[in-house]
Amino acid sequence: MIRTERLILRPWREADREPFAAMNADPEVMHDFTAPLTRAESDAKLDRYQDAIERLGHGRWLMERRAGGDFLGYVGIMPIFDEHPCAPGVEIGWRMIRAAWGLGYASEGAAAALRDGFERMQFTEVIAYTAPDNRRSRAVMHRLRMTRDVARDYVDPVHGAFVVYAAKP
Repeated sequence: MIRTERLILRPWREADREPFAAMNADPEVMHDFTAPLTRAESDAKLDRYQDAIERLGHGRWLMERRAGGDFLGYVGIMPIFDEHPCAPGVEIGWRMIRAAWGLGYASEGAAAALRDGFERMQFTEVIAYTAPDNRRSRAVMHRLRMTRDVARDYVDPVHGAFVVYAAKP
């Protein structure tokens, strides 16, 4: 579990499936993805996140508000799939419910996850990638002082173009 001034980043519980699925089904939250996720797709994603935390000691943590325990979304570091253009390595990602946008939670949670990755997990680099027009995520990457890595930008045949940022300890 990771605590910040306003957040708790923690492993997933069975009761988290419903708010997670609702977030993943929101078309506005999923604007930069192919489509919102079905409940089955959302459950499978949560299962992968739980497995990573249990197996590796890191992954996408549930992000909740310390005051009240409200579900806000997730943030954390996952291994990059072998088939991914940026493999091998790890990448940080986040997704939040709309009500949490613009309040600094993504930056606060991601900064804590990066610290954990560099200090506890001893990562030497963490990347992040997003669609070029995803201004909100790119702003978080800038606030985290991640550096643009143009040489690693790529185009996915299904999802389109991606820009890549990197952070080092």
